Parts: sequence; C-alpha cells; structure tokens
Amino acid sequence: MDSVATPEERVAGSAAEPGRAAASAPDVDLDAHARRIGRQDRIATGVLTAIAALVLLILAAIVAFILVKGLWKVFQPGFLVNDSADKVLPGIATQLFDSFYMLIITLLISLPVSLGAAIFLVEYAPDNWITTAASTAIETLSSLPSIVVGMFGSLFFVVVLGWGISIIAGALALTMFNIPILVRVIQQALADVPQSQRDAALAMGLTRWETTINVLLPAAMPAIVTGVVISAGRVFGEAAALIFTSGSAAARINFAAAITSPRSPWNIFRPAETLAVHIWKLKMEPTPGNDEIVWGTAAVLIICVLLFNVLARVAGRALARRLTSE
Repeated sequence: MDSVATPEERVAGSAAEPGRAAASAPDVDLDAHARRIGRQDRIATGVLTAIAALVLLILAAIVAFILVKGLWKVFQPGFLVNDSADKVLPGIATQLFDSFYMLIITLLISLPVSLGAAIFLVEYAPDNWITTAASTAIETLSSLPSIVVGMFGSLFFVVVLGWGISIIAGALALTMFNIPILVRVIQQALADVPQSQRDAALAMGLTRWETTINVLLPAAMPAIVTGVVISAGRVFGEAAALIFTSGSAAARINFAAAITSPRSPWNIFRPAETLAVHIWKLKMEPTPGNDEIVWGTAAVLIICVLLFNVLARVAGRALARRLTSE
C-alpha cells in the first residue's frame, strides 16, 4: 500500500523542483544576448537618424532653393513698398498688407470661438453622443480640402449673403478651417494641465469657471500661444480658399480714403489679393518678368512663415519661464 507523503515531504519536493528545472534548462550566453540587443539598438537608431536627417535635408533644400531664387528680388529697391501695378518696378506692398490684414481679421474671429469651444469640450461637455458628434464634426472639418471650404464660402458668403468678393468673405472662409485646428490645439493644452491643479483649486472653494480662468488658462497659455502662432502661419500661406472668396485682383489702396471707399485699406468689403494668391495669379499669366516676381514673393512668404514658427517657440518659452517663475 502506497504511503501518503507528509506535508514536510511535499514542501521539500516542491523546493527541489526549481533546482532540477534550472539544471535541465540550457545555458544562456548572456554576453552574446547583450551584444545582439546592442547591435539591434544601434541599427534602429541609425535608421531613424537617417530618416530624420533626410526629412530635414529635403526641407532645408526646398527653403534654400526658394531663397536663392528669390532673395535677391526681395532686396531690390521698391519691391516691398511698390504697388503691383507699378509699370517701372512692380512690387508686392498691397499683397503684403492684405495678407496680414486678412490674417488679423481671421484670428480675431476664430480665436474667441475656438477658445470657448475647447473650454466647453474639455471642462463642461457631458460624456454623451452629442459631445462625440461635436468632436467628430470638428475632426471632419479640419480634414476638408481648403478648396472645398473656398467653394462653400463663395456660395454662402459671396452669393447668398451678398457680400461679393471681399476681405470679410475670405477671412470667414479661412476661419472655417482654422477653428478646428485651434480647437484641437487648445483642447490638448488644457488636457495636459495636471488634474491635481484642478482638484486643488476646487478644494479651495473656486468655482469651475474661476478654476478655468485663473488656473487652467494660465498653465496652458504657453502651448496655446505656440499653437495659435503656428496656425497663423498656415493661414498666412493659404491660397485655394481665397481665390473664390477674396479674389485675385489687388485694389489700388489709398490710406487717405474714407473707410467706406473701395480704395480704403480698412474696408472689409473690398477685394484683396494675398501673397499666395498673387503667386498663383502670376503663374497663370506667363508674362516676361513674372517669374522674378513669383520667386521674390515666394521668398517673402517663406520668410514670414519661418518667422511665425520662430515667434511661436520664443513666445511659448518666454511665457513658460514667466509662469514657472511666478
């Protein structure tokens, strides 16, 4: 009759099993394994570095090519201050003014709307199908081609509302695809604020609105400013949506004209031609001397966009240092 193992024997047997398993397992060369892992890491690092270097090289080559072709034209006397209709030395003064003027109007409209929408979605919106539908609509609007937005702006702002080809029609068309970008940027900036800051503010007796204004927005402001300036650079270089809304004919502006005059630079119901649209129009009209103006205008556009990006980084870091020092 088989004897039943005592508890002490069972414990001793189970303790001996790992030793037998270790003895039966094959020997592992840890040094070879470490060398293999190190070699794979070096290969992966080299491939990723090469890809990043290739991307940077392509971008640098594009920028350098445009600057080499057009920078001499930028420094030509009168190019930045003369009107495009000048018979002796056509310039881009009107297009430069119209580009910045339309950008300012676009930001004045889109920034408050985007800020309010982002705050609502992050802090106040209930977690239901309505919020999900709103987020989906924002993502869909951000992926629409700009020429589709321009066609809608041409139909609604220009024809239905009767504003005609005008600055305000172009600014609202730009607003339509700038709002989703800004909403996403501000949403992410607010979501990155630690939850502990919200909890601490609410524990001190602040309302949700006071917490948003006094705690969340200051903490998220560096990221918000960076996103706004970068989106401004994208709006500044837009062309497709403006061809159908603000037009491709520069007005002969006169700063002494009344604001209701079609020649007044501040009249939002006059046509306007931005730098990007000016490039498109000149390429569609192959006239001797146009290529020089095109490359010069492209160089100015590239410089402005680069300055927007540099300004975004500088402003974001300055705000971050100021807020952290306080």
